[in-house]
Amino acid sequence: MSKKASLIFRFRYLTSAVLCLFAAFSPSLFGADAVLQRLPAALLVPGGAAVVPTASDAIRGEYKGERVLLARFEGEQYAIIGIPLSAKPGLQTFTLDNRAGETETLGFSIADKAYTEQRLTIKNQRQVNPNETDMTRIQAESAEMKAAFRSWDEALAPTFSMIPPVDGVRSSSFGLKRFFNGEPRAPHSGMDIAADEGTPIVAPAAGRILATGNYFFNGNTIILDHGHGLISLYCHMNTIDVEVGRQVIAGEQIGRVGQTGRVTGPHLHWSVNLNNTRIDPALFLAD
Repeated sequence: MSKKASLIFRFRYLTSAVLCLFAAFSPSLFGADAVLQRLPAALLVPGGAAVVPTASDAIRGEYKGERVLLARFEGEQYAIIGIPLSAKPGLQTFTLDNRAGETETLGFSIADKAYTEQRLTIKNQRQVNPNETDMTRIQAESAEMKAAFRSWDEALAPTFSMIPPVDGVRSSSFGLKRFFNGEPRAPHSGMDIAADEGTPIVAPAAGRILATGNYFFNGNTIILDHGHGLISLYCHMNTIDVEVGRQVIAGEQIGRVGQTGRVTGPHLHWSVNLNNTRIDPALFLAD
């Protein structure tokens, strides 16, 4: 058996007759596949992405309770799945529904990855240990962003070939184990690109501005929806140059580099979310 075959298994079982009826008479209920010009780089580790070939009649997928992006590339259908940093090495499974009302379970195996540490000194102690008032704000902002990350817009055509959002130097990579003033915090969920304050920030791919705001940790922030659960985030900006609902194209300016929120200097924090999971943005940069 080939290595690919050994990583992917499948079995089918019938779901309820209700699902079958909905699939037969309301195919639009489950949406349409995206059509891609390029597949993302597969990286089967926590924080990476799985690219799994599927049966051509799949209409909806789920992984860890989140909807999966189904896409066609060169006539074949694929499930493209973001793998959370918290995922354990070994077998991962997800499900696919088809128009016949059947559910198929597929699997892929992931390896472990040892991310390095990063230790930062933050001068503003409230940015490390927020007070009660700060926590109320942080919790409200977190709920707002979580809702945005679960957006699913089938009118937008996602792309996995992106351009760098700013001209600068990568100062922090994805997945770093972070310590602020010696205290452990959540792993780094994006890529930091250092640049002079005021440097233009552009959309790395076409999309719709889903949300903007000033957040306690993230500072001035934009959330950009690329469609089908592919969403990107831009933080610590000096200015926000777009409004919610605006359609942007790749390379269009959306703001400027700043140092708002929890920072040690001017830079852009850029993250990419797929099936409500933060994964390494480097996977999306065009060769």
